[in-house]
Amino acid sequence: MTTQQTITAGIDGSPESLDAAGWAAREALRRDLPLHLVHACDPPVEGSRPPEIDVPFHREDGALDRAVLRLSREHPGLGILDEQVTGPPVQALSAAARSSALLVLGSRGFGALTGVLVGSVALAVAARAACPVALVRAGDHPADEHRGAGGSRRPVVLGLDLDRPDDELLEYAFDAAASRQAPLHAVHIWTAPLIPSADAIDPVEEKSRLLAAVLTPWRHKFPRTQVTERLLHGLPGHHLVRAASTAGLLVVGRRIPAGPHLGRTAHAAIHHARCPVVVVPHY
Repeated sequence: MTTQQTITAGIDGSPESLDAAGWAAREALRRDLPLHLVHACDPPVEGSRPPEIDVPFHREDGALDRAVLRLSREHPGLGILDEQVTGPPVQALSAAARSSALLVLGSRGFGALTGVLVGSVALAVAARAACPVALVRAGDHPADEHRGAGGSRRPVVLGLDLDRPDDELLEYAFDAAASRQAPLHAVHIWTAPLIPSADAIDPVEEKSRLLAAVLTPWRHKFPRTQVTERLLHGLPGHHLVRAASTAGLLVVGRRIPAGPHLGRTAHAAIHHARCPVVVVPHY
């Protein structure tokens, strides 16, 4: 995976985007990369009324300056670049992704509907961006990467397709775990019958062998990362969210090209996972 220039975060003045920017700042420090804050908005149309739901990235004037001041105060050693962009937010953020190692966005939409819903901008960018996209919920803090009295690290959970495992996805997950000094849980979920016929090979044994084979070269490349293999049977989205219930990060893949929408598993992860979710584009 080619290392790009920055960790980029979209800013709109909302608590969601500010918490996402804080998460992005910690990620930039982990990777020793500068932080790029982007505030994108459509030019105002004279006489138009502001939207009531899913307010886009022009929600607050001065949002970018406030974010820069806050993060500079919290992380005095971090290099911060800020950019105000006029244009549709999806296009502007997708363009910023082309020069980014990671694009970070807040994961909740605006308006009367709250809870597990996410903004259309975040979903659209996650489905199009050329780099991995992290969706971070409001309220995410540094302490959320730890758990237990001993302060042990929450695991990084990787959702893995054994039919078409991809090095981009594996490298991102292993690198994320290593940079956090966290364990990695590699999870494969399938929906076919456990034993389709009496003469069939036991799928659990076969998939266990395949999973071990896929992970072996990465275990050698990251020898200090503790890796746990997990095989689950059932609905992928449901089981992946459950597997990440105590995780610090969930990593899922997105096929290129796969159209303007995310797949079911990535969609379920973004909507329902309690931890930040990274969507990694790969072929």
